[in-house]
Amino acid sequence: MPAPHGGVLQDLIARDAQIKDQLLQEAAQASIKWDLTPRQICDLELIQNGGFSPLSGFMNQKDYDGVVEKSRLSNGLVWTIPINLDVDEAFAKQLKPDARVVLLQDNEIPVAILTVTDVYKPDKQNEAKKVFRGDPEHPAVKYLKETAGEYYVGGEIQAIQYPVHYDYPGLRKTPAQLRLEFDSKQWDRIVAFQTRNPMHRAHRELTVRAAREHNAKVLIHPVVGLTKPGDIDHHTRVRVYQEIIKRYPNGMAQLSLLPLAMRMGGDREAVWHAIIRKNYGATHFIVGRDHAGPGKNSAGVDFYGAYDAQELVESYKNELGIEVVPFRMVTYLPEEDRYAPIDQIDLSTTSTLNISGTELRNRLRSGGPIPEWFSYPEVVKILRESNPPRPKQGFAIVLSSSLKSNKQLSTALLTTFLQFGGGRHFKVLEHNNDANVLGLVPDFISSGAGLIIPSQYEKWNSVSNAYLVGTSEDADITLDSDDEAVLHVVQKVVLFLEDHGFFTF
Repeated sequence: MPAPHGGVLQDLIARDAQIKDQLLQEAAQASIKWDLTPRQICDLELIQNGGFSPLSGFMNQKDYDGVVEKSRLSNGLVWTIPINLDVDEAFAKQLKPDARVVLLQDNEIPVAILTVTDVYKPDKQNEAKKVFRGDPEHPAVKYLKETAGEYYVGGEIQAIQYPVHYDYPGLRKTPAQLRLEFDSKQWDRIVAFQTRNPMHRAHRELTVRAAREHNAKVLIHPVVGLTKPGDIDHHTRVRVYQEIIKRYPNGMAQLSLLPLAMRMGGDREAVWHAIIRKNYGATHFIVGRDHAGPGKNSAGVDFYGAYDAQELVESYKNELGIEVVPFRMVTYLPEEDRYAPIDQIDLSTTSTLNISGTELRNRLRSGGPIPEWFSYPEVVKILRESNPPRPKQGFAIVLSSSLKSNKQLSTALLTTFLQFGGGRHFKVLEHNNDANVLGLVPDFISSGAGLIIPSQYEKWNSVSNAYLVGTSEDADITLDSDDEAVLHVVQKVVLFLEDHGFFTF
């Protein structure tokens, strides 16, 4: 089993256990407190449990500059992603070196105390360029520009407790726990598999092949912190992983969840992932094509090259102390009923079958077939529960405020929809511009309801399955005039919903 990065596992919870009561008392009396953002909570947990070893706090400016410019901490160790406590200007002005800041979860639970070493204003444009290649559409670049605080606070952490999670407590193993389990089971070669997506038969096949080639066990180590917007929620994915893990030979694979906030940083992030898995005890790490890449920008240009991640991790191989296992794409051979690496097949003479991620999403949306050669029935059942086909999905019909007969039109649409049934709950949502009520619209839609919103909802275009009825250019269902006959409008809405698969007649 490899030594942690830097030689020592920074298990701050164990280190500070004897002074926990003292820290709690200090936290109760402290005047300077910071409510952690979701990303900061993920980062803090991995600082506390040693997943980010050798870090024992948030980066000071010297370490930050070294990481941005050279992919190294100030002591020379390889580290590729900045780990910062970003704050706003008003909070930054309260801080001086040696100030003690209580870090809170949900503005209620004290999880750590930070001793400030420095407060600095980063060059975010330089960080965006050097760390994430600078494309303004890159999610990490957008985060820097639109979300992250203007100042960074460096400092050492004293741990009070881990952030509280109410889901899957038995699967959230710390590096110390996993290392102990690996030792007790005499696992001395472990290949780690990083994923933020559901797993299917091809993923199971490639991990088994990696284990066979390296005579290793398998650690399925999915991210359950922050991933790419639009990814399938981690609750659905964990249920999938729990099914997949049953498909490995007994004693060959283990599932553990990683509370990581991904940056989608491509090649630099792949190196970071390798370091984290080494800290968790893995000896080998599978690096995929376009590993941790966010895909393409709006011009259709890839943010990263397909093999950039594999090449960068390989270039640090001797320093990282973990062996890179390049992802080998496998494909299904229907005539032989098996999977095989695509680079070992003569595609001119051998028939193959594949289902892309886009095609899978389309089949889930339409209720189309997902064959057993692609995924296990138990996995498909879980995905269909969380991604119902269009006839089972919710929607919102938003009536433009300019329409003359909103009340009558709302009633007409409601009574028409109720005739169709289909298992949906239909409701006219009277909101009076109450933000709390309008904030429930995505939840109603997610639950499968059919909403009629009788006055314009300005954020309709940011909500999935919400459609505007009106005469404006941005209307999804376009009317000839603001006083078009109610029955005509109802027919247009019904036919629109049928065309988009919400009703089948």
